[in-house]
Amino acid sequence: MSIDHSRRDFLRGSWNGIGGLALASMLAEESSASETLFSPKPQHFPRKAKHCIFLFMAGGASQLDTFDYKPALARYAGKRLPKAPGLSGEIDGFLSDPHRAIPSPFEFKQHGQSGRWMTTLLPKLAAHSDKLAFVHGIKVDNNNHGPATMHVNTGSQFQGHASVGSWISYGLGSSNRNLPSYVVLQDPRGAPVNGAAVWGAGYLPASYQGTLFRSKGSPVLDLDLPPGMSRERQRREFDLLQSMNQRHFASRRDDELEARIAAYELAFRVQTEAPKVVDLSTESEVTRKLYGLDNPVTEGFGRQCLLARRMVENGVRHVLCIHGVEIGRYSWDDHGNIGERMPAHLAEVDTPVAGLLTDLASRGLLDQTLVVWASEMGRTPFINDMTSDKPGRDHNQWGLTMWMAGGDVKAGATAGDTGEFGIKSEGEPVPLRDAHATILDLMGLSDERLTYLHAGRYRRLTDIGGRVIRGIVAA
Repeated sequence: MSIDHSRRDFLRGSWNGIGGLALASMLAEESSASETLFSPKPQHFPRKAKHCIFLFMAGGASQLDTFDYKPALARYAGKRLPKAPGLSGEIDGFLSDPHRAIPSPFEFKQHGQSGRWMTTLLPKLAAHSDKLAFVHGIKVDNNNHGPATMHVNTGSQFQGHASVGSWISYGLGSSNRNLPSYVVLQDPRGAPVNGAAVWGAGYLPASYQGTLFRSKGSPVLDLDLPPGMSRERQRREFDLLQSMNQRHFASRRDDELEARIAAYELAFRVQTEAPKVVDLSTESEVTRKLYGLDNPVTEGFGRQCLLARRMVENGVRHVLCIHGVEIGRYSWDDHGNIGERMPAHLAEVDTPVAGLLTDLASRGLLDQTLVVWASEMGRTPFINDMTSDKPGRDHNQWGLTMWMAGGDVKAGATAGDTGEFGIKSEGEPVPLRDAHATILDLMGLSDERLTYLHAGRYRRLTDIGGRVIRGIVAA
């Protein structure tokens, strides 16, 4: 039997074969894996934040019922709104057709020294209002869920592009050689629109795509040792496999093979390290209650947020937390009955998000962590349905609201203004690429310098380039 054949058989039959691990983000496609893919890289310029937690509300969270207070809508309740200048596309058509204004059915109050208006449905998050910086009137390129979700998460409405977390991992590398640089924690009820494409690496090496941690059971498939296997025996088997791989590599000197050998080693280290990181039983009851793990309403997203804190505490560079499933009951796509659906969504996330901010700050991690809240679009302040007694809101690609906290975020600041009615930004719209450029800047990365040569062109998260929204950056 040849060395090559025995090596393949061993890899196929061994319990720690990389295929069974489902750690796709650890399979490299380029050279120098052990030195560059799994090692920290310097920032382009000094920034406090070394980690990012991206909170994505899938389905199009209504800015008008959360953070973008528009009392003028009450004067127009049930009536047509004035024509908004500068609109185009589907929203312009909606506004030209018969419609009626829908004021928020929820009470708003001001909070903190910043005087931030927020819905009373977010009482715990409101206590952190002075930590948050808001950008209103962000425009995405499409008014439909699939393309808009891709745009917010990858910078393009088309699949095949690298996600925000992939770019950050590519730019900064890993700060823990025993864990993935980019971890995804999705809603325990299911996946978002586009599934894994939301956290894909696109044209970047596959090592930079997100690693999905499951919500139930072992977070990563085959993470636990099989019956009868000890760590010592595992290490011996793995050393033998590595020896055979190295002999194979010595006769070929193939860059992709070198990267894959490094990926096997990382997979072994993850099996050793990850169980400790995801074991929430080590958390105190006080901490568990802080995130809402004692309440079935908040337990799902609370677990995601608590795991996100533990991930950044252990050096994971980027964590994507997704709340919402496809399009339907458990998403933020509230075309109808917003009076009942929004309170349900907000009740699920208020305690976990507030708990995350409290916990990060108490541990001295908020200065080192950029926290971002986003959805794929905003919602309309009107509806074309003229008869429903339980109205909702339609898609609005012109009205996305995002907030950021931590690191060098200018706490309490506001950028963008959607005028009296919250349809679109006053004056020039805020393109999404500017928000992406700002996220990169707050992580110490220049969107102009963070490039990757693909198909003869230097690619960027911001494509043609974005302008940093300086109004929400402290330094």
